[in-house]
Amino acid sequence: MLNQTVIVGRLVEDPEVKELENGKKVANITLAVPRSYRNEDGDYDTDFLSCTLWSGIAENTAEYCKKGDLLGVKGRIQSRVIEDGENKNTVMDIVAEKVTFLSSKVKQDDIKKTEDVESDIKI
Repeated sequence: MLNQTVIVGRLVEDPEVKELENGKKVANITLAVPRSYRNEDGDYDTDFLSCTLWSGIAENTAEYCKKGDLLGVKGRIQSRVIEDGENKNTVMDIVAEKVTFLSSKVKQDDIKKTEDVESDIKI
């Protein structure tokens, strides 16, 4: 089985890293990704895709990127259930395995190297 996706989009807001009780660091970002075709009005609709970044990937993205920056994200789609009282909703996230800064003025060599994200990390 294969679960891999690649998206390119713009950051909707500045990334923010949070430290969990277990000490792991995480950042949840949203990328605005325009569709490749026009709607009935002749405009391009935009999808807003949620991505979860872990550890060094989260820290580097928060340090070097800001709202409006263009990012490439390679990762996997992961579902989770959110319970709100009696309601259960399934949410799909992209768990980033690699993030490429496409509009950053920082040299790629200056960015700290990060390890690949383990596939069994859960929120």
